[in-house]
Parts: sequence; C-alpha cells; structure tokens
Amino acid sequence: MLLSLSTWCDVEAYLQRSRSILLPIGSMEQHGPTGLIGTDAICPQVIAEAAAANNPDILVGPTFSVGCAQHHLGFPGSMTLRPSTMIAAIADWCASLRRHGFERIYWINGHGGNIATIAAAFAEVYAERSLSGPNSNIAALSMRQRNWWELPGVMSTCQRLHPKHEGSHATASEVAVTYAAYPEQVRNLVLDPKVAPNGGFTDAEDYRGRFADGRIGSDPTQATVAAGEEIIAVAAKALREDFLAFAAAKA
Repeated sequence: MLLSLSTWCDVEAYLQRSRSILLPIGSMEQHGPTGLIGTDAICPQVIAEAAAANNPDILVGPTFSVGCAQHHLGFPGSMTLRPSTMIAAIADWCASLRRHGFERIYWINGHGGNIATIAAAFAEVYAERSLSGPNSNIAALSMRQRNWWELPGVMSTCQRLHPKHEGSHATASEVAVTYAAYPEQVRNLVLDPKVAPNGGFTDAEDYRGRFADGRIGSDPTQATVAAGEEIIAVAAKALREDFLAFAAAKA
C-alpha cells in the first residue's frame, strides 16, 4: 500500500489495523558515469515497495529523496540539504504523521552520509516530548532506521554476486538494483580505470580532485539487471519481516 496512491479514507482505514509506516530515505547524488544520480533514493524505495507488495499491513510513505551529500556537489546534478535543514524536515514529517495517529515510523535508508543526521533528527523528535514534561500531551513515537544493505542476507548476496571490486561508492550492487528498476537506463561504458581508487575526502572540491569520475573503489560495470532483481528480492523479504516485527512491538 502506497501513501501516494491512497485516499485519506484508505489511510484512515489502515490506521484501524496498524499505526506504523515505512519511509524510504536516500540522497540525490552522483554515482559515477554508469550510476544514476537518484541511486540512493531509488534503492530503498524499490525495496520498500517490493516489501509492501500485496501486503495490506505495510504502508509505504513518500521517499525522502534529498539528503546530506555536500561532498558530491563537485559533480553536476548532485543536491544536498544542510544537516540542520534535514533534521527540521524529518521532524516535520514525523509531526505530520503523529498528528494522524501514527506511533511507529520505520526509515529504510539508502545513503551512508545520512546516518548521523537521521540519528540527530530522532534525538530532536524525542527531545520535544521529553522537554514538555511528564504530563505531556505530545503522543509517544517510536522510530527505527535501517540501511537496506545491512538487512539480513543482503550483504552476503552482494558479496556472492560481486566478490571483487564492489567498492564503497557507485558499487556494482546498488547500480544493479537501479538497473533492475529501470532496465532502460543500463549504461554499457568502458571505465578508465576499470576499478576506481580508494581513499578519504573532505569537501566537494577535495572529493572531485581525488575521485575524478565519482566512484570510490568500485567497478560498477559488473552490474546486471538479474543481479539487481536478486538483491531486491532478498532485501524486500528481510525488510518485510523486520518492519512487521517493528510494527507489532509494544515498545
């Protein structure tokens, strides 16, 4: 069940059986010459929608598609939020959902650069109720953040499919997931070097100077539609189980 394709009546009925919602969250940033800019938003969205398919007890909200990606701004098309802006936006999303009676929000994340800011946003949301005192009229809210690649079975599947040169950015596995979702976007390019260098970085200019085509340690030319379909299936099953357990929890 997708929030964007539901009426308010549908959501009101859903709230009679569940007070939980699944929100994909990602980023809008370059992923090298063969990876789509929306990769980190596409991956959690596709996996969330697959997890919810034919299951009336999973409601998938809109994708929070622009995250913290300032270090990618040296590449055209990349977008970012300041951490403070992202925290405020997450807090507003939570407040909106809480007003309608949602009590549990599960964020499925697709971008490592979001993790610290999501944690800070959770602290901000929880602090509002804490600071209002023991007799607060602000309803309690429970939240969980999971990275899709850390769901049970996903990493082992990725390692089996791409045992060498997966890398840490513009990886073969994440590119494969986007290719499975949008097979018309498969890019068959020769990359030079075939395997990107590894290393750290600071700001956008430093990143562009160290990693000329945007990749870090990866060879995404290994990505295939078939590999992406397999990864999505494993991740969707694990996410479905984890979300439903979270939704059923008492605290």
